[in-house]
Amino acid sequence: MTIPLTLPLASPVGIGQEALDLSRRVAVMAIVNRTPDSFYDRGATFALRAAVAAGEEAIAEGADIVDVGGVKFAPGPPLPVAKEIARVVPVVEALAPYAAVSVDTFQPAVARAAIDAGATIINDTTGLRDPAMADVVARGGAAIVIAHSLAAPRTPWPQPRYRDVTGEVTEFLAERRALALAHGIPADRIILDPGHDLNKNTLHSLELTRRLGELTALGAPVLVALSNKDFVGETLRRDRDGRVAGSLAAAVLCVLQGARIVRTHNVRATVDAVRMTEAVLGWREPAYLRHNMGPEGDD
Repeated sequence: MTIPLTLPLASPVGIGQEALDLSRRVAVMAIVNRTPDSFYDRGATFALRAAVAAGEEAIAEGADIVDVGGVKFAPGPPLPVAKEIARVVPVVEALAPYAAVSVDTFQPAVARAAIDAGATIINDTTGLRDPAMADVVARGGAAIVIAHSLAAPRTPWPQPRYRDVTGEVTEFLAERRALALAHGIPADRIILDPGHDLNKNTLHSLELTRRLGELTALGAPVLVALSNKDFVGETLRRDRDGRVAGSLAAAVLCVLQGARIVRTHNVRATVDAVRMTEAVLGWREPAYLRHNMGPEGDD
């Protein structure tokens, strides 16, 4: 399956902009949370220096994009917009000269500040609940990730129910993509995310993974955010620190159905998994050839 997309990615300092062609390439998006209560890192990258260092390490390990968040998705009290900006903008400024930077936010004012600081992608886990977000992204020339979720920002949605989770998620994202287009965001800068575990239980997330091809058939690039999520833990009976293998298995299944961006906490392992998948599919040459290549063979 060919999924055309050109994303603006920052080159090394002073060289300008390059484009990332995802028709035969899978991008790895690293997660850096400047929150004291992230479910995975539990505040390990809340301090500015720690957040920047985590982003730099992710880039060194092969991440194509670094996704910076100042507020987690889970229910909780609202964070003032000024505080969210103060959390994410310094990280964007530090990393934007070296890699593409995404900002995970549902606040248009935060998106505007992030784009001004150098972010090239806005990751909206509320699926453009506020249409003003589309205007900000369009004016700023950024790309948008539109994720499916049901609840208002940071509010609970207990026992979510769907008649057909994949069909309903696909319909929702098609409608929100049309909204983004109507607000002036070019088609090649709209990315769709089914929102694994976002107002969904484990059975819902497993079905979305199994039927992801129905979403990629829309023709827009698809991002999957599977990393260490509860549906992996519940499926395998693994706690937070034992979910990497299950996350990678789910990611590869999604790539084989057309996903082109994988969002992850575990960059090195994810880079290896997707690059190996690319090589098997014939999209990438091996890093080197030695085994049984010489006249005397190889032991």
